[in-house]
Amino acid sequence: MKVRSHTLRVVAALAVAGFLSVSLGGAAAPATSPPSSGAGPHFYGGLTVDVPGTVDGDVYAAGQTVTISGDVTGDVIAAAQTISISGRVDGNVRLAAQSVTISGHVTRSGTIIAGSLLIDGHGTVGKDIVATASTIDVAGAVGRDLVVSATDLSIDGTVGGDVTYSSSSTAHIADGAVGGVVTHVQPQQPSRPEISPWAAALAWLIGLLYAIVALSLITVVAALLLPRVLGGVTDRLLLSPWRALLVGFVAAVVVPIGLLILLVTIVGAPLALAALIVFTVLTLATFLVGAHYLGRVILRGTTHPVLQSFVGGLILIVGLQIPLLNILVWLAMVFFGLGAELLEIHRRQPWSTKPRSERTDHQSLSSAEPGVTKP
Repeated sequence: MKVRSHTLRVVAALAVAGFLSVSLGGAAAPATSPPSSGAGPHFYGGLTVDVPGTVDGDVYAAGQTVTISGDVTGDVIAAAQTISISGRVDGNVRLAAQSVTISGHVTRSGTIIAGSLLIDGHGTVGKDIVATASTIDVAGAVGRDLVVSATDLSIDGTVGGDVTYSSSSTAHIADGAVGGVVTHVQPQQPSRPEISPWAAALAWLIGLLYAIVALSLITVVAALLLPRVLGGVTDRLLLSPWRALLVGFVAAVVVPIGLLILLVTIVGAPLALAALIVFTVLTLATFLVGAHYLGRVILRGTTHPVLQSFVGGLILIVGLQIPLLNILVWLAMVFFGLGAELLEIHRRQPWSTKPRSERTDHQSLSSAEPGVTKP
């Protein structure tokens, strides 16, 4: 069976039907009567479409409800929420809907995509049916083969040929309902790729090496360009680490909530976006602060700030690569670093209009280390 070919034709037909529905602009007015004369394709669109009488040629229909209650000499291509065929179709039917019911006679074949498909006791399809639906109930007659994919398949009518169905459950088929062979195809479960432990370890090692090289380069460049800034911020951690932790934790919780409230006011949206950019930069910079702080704690004395940032960065990078531990390291890095940055900004008071010489100047600790008191 050319299942894929049938499916492609249905999709193409649905696109045409949808286009026609929009272009005709009949979403409110039902189409209830076919053209009085003339062969060839006939197009219907509207909220409710009913095609009675005799139509010479193919029918293309789209709407919320489509009903074919008359006789169609050609094919029927339709897309709707509900499709009902109670008349006679001398050609093929290609349908897509949430619910499809065939209670009339289709001379040739049907290709159907639906949520539920019912061929009731009075419905017949002269040749084949290719369909996919959650529920398929065949209470009428199918002249030849039935090829379907369904969650629940029930055949209480008759199928003259073979039945091939793809389903995770066994179909309910009445005795003597199928004249040919019944084939049950189990859906293929997606296979999970097996990853070798060695491959996983190698991937982790490569990621670690990349992180070391890339992030170490960032810490070195930052220490070269901003040694005084890093020294001033890490002074806050050396002086009062627990105060920095408290300030960072409160800021990490309160600032996002405040920005969200400001954003929904519409008027404050530009300010919220600007503040979000600043807050994001400060959060990302906590890596540089954490690396420089670790370097100052480990390499006590007058070590160059570049070497301090490099060594501290190596330790921080490795900690961020270890599962579970990386969560604690990341939280500590953000809370301590963000708090230290905010404390340093408060100390510098960039918003003040007074000259720097008139401000209360705290004693600089840029060269102080833990346990060392500057005179």
